[in-house]
Amino acid sequence: MTSSTEKLTNTATAPESLTAEYLPLGQKRIIPESEHQIPRQRLDDNAMKVVYRLHDAGYDSFLVGGCIRDLLLGEKPKDFDVATSAHPEEAVELFHRGRLIGRRFKLLHVRFGRELIEVATFRAGHDSEDNDDGEQGRQAASGLILRDNVYGTIEEDALRRDFTVNALYYCAKDYSIYDFANGYPDLQKKIIRMIGDPEQRFREDPVRMLRAARFAAKLGFEIDAETAKPIHQLSSLLARIAPARLFDESLKLLQSGYGAAAFRQMQRFDLFRYLFPLTHAQLDDSEWPTATLVQHVLKNTDRRLEQGKSVTPAFMFAALLWYPLYERYLQLLDDEDMPPLQALHEAANQVLSAQVKATAIPRRFSAPMREIWELQLRLPRYHGKRAEQLITHPRFRAAYDLILLRESSGEDLKGLGKWWTDYQQANDSQRHGMQRNSATDEQPQKRRRKRRKPITRSHD
Repeated sequence: MTSSTEKLTNTATAPESLTAEYLPLGQKRIIPESEHQIPRQRLDDNAMKVVYRLHDAGYDSFLVGGCIRDLLLGEKPKDFDVATSAHPEEAVELFHRGRLIGRRFKLLHVRFGRELIEVATFRAGHDSEDNDDGEQGRQAASGLILRDNVYGTIEEDALRRDFTVNALYYCAKDYSIYDFANGYPDLQKKIIRMIGDPEQRFREDPVRMLRAARFAAKLGFEIDAETAKPIHQLSSLLARIAPARLFDESLKLLQSGYGAAAFRQMQRFDLFRYLFPLTHAQLDDSEWPTATLVQHVLKNTDRRLEQGKSVTPAFMFAALLWYPLYERYLQLLDDEDMPPLQALHEAANQVLSAQVKATAIPRRFSAPMREIWELQLRLPRYHGKRAEQLITHPRFRAAYDLILLRESSGEDLKGLGKWWTDYQQANDSQRHGMQRNSATDEQPQKRRRKRRKPITRSHD
């Protein structure tokens, strides 16, 4: 078998300098191990097993993408991906625990215990001679890619990737890095740059706009001016993306440790509205502290992840949607003469129904969200034995955290957060005294003739 790397004729070894020079797009640059200095012990053992198994079967294979980018930046990759000249049906035969997935973009997943190695075949453009009948690669009239299974060489694969810093290939034969798109100098200059024409590439897959914001936030890089230029104009294309895919992207953006920075990037390019339309609609409304709460929620999530603590999408979505929910709840109390709990449940139904049209929240998260919201009404009613019952609720901690975030955002809850903080820290005797001395249980009014603002801001 003739390897795709043997077909390459334009080869340049990167100079050993602080900043590598730019080469014509598609020309191969080789960065030797002596320059990139990625320690071999930082390579994932299972990913290397996949690479060597493909090599032994006569196929080219490389570690590729974000794992190489992160290793060059001195970071620990979240996962390792492999690119190969083997077609999916050829590669799957080499692995007992391999499984093919996807139709739009066919991939091989190889499992090692809990670890999953993703293996992709080198892709080519849809104008390739291997796609004469259009069956392997299809695009809608808008430019959106519907199917992307046209296979090609490593050079073609590199130019089919989205951003230059994600188009780096690690060769296990000599431990060098191959760069066909000037990803290496862009990485040194801290630039996010689209490969090819940005407008065309964003039309092919509008989610790339979110990915640009995500990488800029994660890496602390600047988005290249030509890459950034069409995003505002094309941002509405995100409305055509499947809500399930946008849910996954929202988690990558907001629950990976750099959510606050990602939110700023999305606001910069007017992308946040397509993930959280109801929340976005309140950001500039002075009646609601929504913008402050969003920032506090995301900073809190980033801090928890930095401390190694767990986070859940249920809490993030419940917090980001709290004020849209509460606004609707007050409207139902005013207009429909509903009891408070019934109004809350109906408001939750309406808010979730609107939200899932943008991001499809799975039931395993929407059910806990409802419980967190309901506890926002129950936690103020801690008189008697209720506090003892509430603190054992499985969603108590999440609901308590939301109370604290609401207060930190400017909402006056009359010391509710402090009361529950003290109660959790008290011993049994102290808790009994707190319950005995607590104010009488105040029930929410069943009907409000006039809409009431939910917050009271303090003035310095």
